Amino acid sequence: MHIFKHTNYDFLRWRVHALVLSWAIIIAGVIAIWTKGIPEGVEFAGGTVVIERFDRPVSVQQVRQALDKNFPGGGQNTIVQVYGDPSQNQVMVRVPTIGAESGQSLSTIASQVDEALKKGGIGTPERVGTEIVGPTVGAELKSRGIWATLLSLIGILAYLAFRFQFSFGVGAVVATIHDLLITLAFLAFFRYDLSLNVIAAILTMTGYSTNDTIVIFDRIRENLRSMRRDSLDHIINVSVNQTLGRTVITSGTALLTALALFFFGGEVLHGFAFTMVVGIITGTYSSVFIAAAIVSFWRGSAPTRAAAHAPASSVPAVAAPQQPQRKVKPQRKARAS
Repeated sequence: MHIFKHTNYDFLRWRVHALVLSWAIIIAGVIAIWTKGIPEGVEFAGGTVVIERFDRPVSVQQVRQALDKNFPGGGQNTIVQVYGDPSQNQVMVRVPTIGAESGQSLSTIASQVDEALKKGGIGTPERVGTEIVGPTVGAELKSRGIWATLLSLIGILAYLAFRFQFSFGVGAVVATIHDLLITLAFLAFFRYDLSLNVIAAILTMTGYSTNDTIVIFDRIRENLRSMRRDSLDHIINVSVNQTLGRTVITSGTALLTALALFFFGGEVLHGFAFTMVVGIITGTYSSVFIAAAIVSFWRGSAPTRAAAHAPASSVPAVAAPQQPQRKVKPQRKARAS
């Protein structure tokens, strides 16, 4: 199936603009993370999450007032959010781990939340879900998530350096790091929790982006053999145009799936689906504008090695026809004498 035929877009023309845009988003994301941070899910931060369903509509402010009055410690550190469809009257209450709370103390927090809401007189709450994670488990999960991401980047660099060239491996790793930073920036902008689902989406997006980059790099490697006299920038542009239809079809299909999860997957999958949507868009963008641009900057826009030696081999071919003409004149003079 061919969506685009005989395209000739100059993608590298916009590489500087793309890098400026990426740096602007990354810097804004760093500022947002530095000032506000990324909310951590209960898997990493530790604590107790209680989902309560009421028999009538209640506001987040009403729930918070009830916790401030009746929950032990005043509920100052609790986080209250609307959960799921507002028509279901569900509220999520998150109580973070404080101090050395563990074991039985964590299990009793859910009951204390139930009692505080019942005493608040804002309706009849019914607990429909509970999640409890201790601080030790949360720290271990955070460490494993970081190591999984770092090892995946090292594996990508090693594979591409072996499969292609080192410059290609550097371009792919820089593009992958770019995707991670952009995704974390949008998570900070929209205040999505950094949970295990989000980490899974980040790793999935990393593999997806790398696969798209490898497809483009493989076409560049093939064209380097058949287009020896052309500059590297021209070869890269031709390769990206040749794989443009495949990129649009693959990215578009994955994006539609992620959007379906985001709109119809429910509250639990919101963070995962949002991360996938951002990752697919930025992964496709980085494969075209970042990874290929890094290779171009690394190796320069001059012709390939085979093209650089081509003019030297063509000099004898031009001079050869002139040699017989110089020898003819002395022969004619000898016959005349």
